[in-house]
Amino acid sequence: MGRITETVKVLLIINVIFFVGTQFLGDYAYQLFSLWFFENENFKVWQIVTHMFMHGSFMHILFNMYALWAFGGPIEQMLGQKRFLFFYFSAGLGAAFLHTLVNYINFESGYNALLEAGMSMGNIEQLLKTGEYNTGILNSVSKDTLQDLYMSYNTPAVGASGAIYGILVAFGMMFPNVELFLLFVPIPIKAKYFIPVIILIDLFSGVTGYSLFGGGIAHFAHVGGALFGFIMMWYWKKNQFNQNRWD
Repeated sequence: MGRITETVKVLLIINVIFFVGTQFLGDYAYQLFSLWFFENENFKVWQIVTHMFMHGSFMHILFNMYALWAFGGPIEQMLGQKRFLFFYFSAGLGAAFLHTLVNYINFESGYNALLEAGMSMGNIEQLLKTGEYNTGILNSVSKDTLQDLYMSYNTPAVGASGAIYGILVAFGMMFPNVELFLLFVPIPIKAKYFIPVIILIDLFSGVTGYSLFGGGIAHFAHVGGALFGFIMMWYWKKNQFNQNRWD
């Protein structure tokens, strides 16, 4: 957690440029660069990458960029620039994959439930586009099912968090005994305990729908980034990556 390494510096600059740009372009930027559900008309293939540089608020980008600086630098020094960049984007893509997969499962479940309840495809399309529906359908389908369907289709994902979670896992594997501080727990906790705990909290929140850190968080994206980060680090450690840096 010392100087800013070169690749981390570039990533920080790109994220800040995107964030400043969204302040001028507003909703148009989020429509163009956020990651939309692949059946939504707003979906574009480049969003698989660009959503990693989009953030919803100043606090969102502040926390992500702090984590990128604090944990990314040591990992870049261990991996080398090219491998670190590969790792960062792979974790981000893994996060997008798991997030989209869970969205697809929720979408298909809700869509099929409405068809089985007798709602026409046209009315389902109206629900997806406007959020409006005949309340009589609630006799057969729960309001939560309708909400999950609508949100899966219409809520875009933004943020570097998936890639950041991959970096956190890498940091925990490479520096397990480094002591870290939780903001709400003023005692040092070793990385090998701290990082698994926050991932388990995200998994709990994603499965139960009860978020300890507030709404609007793509919990399964965090879990996906952590999972892909773990797989890559486990493979590289097994094959002694430190003897083959991609400088």
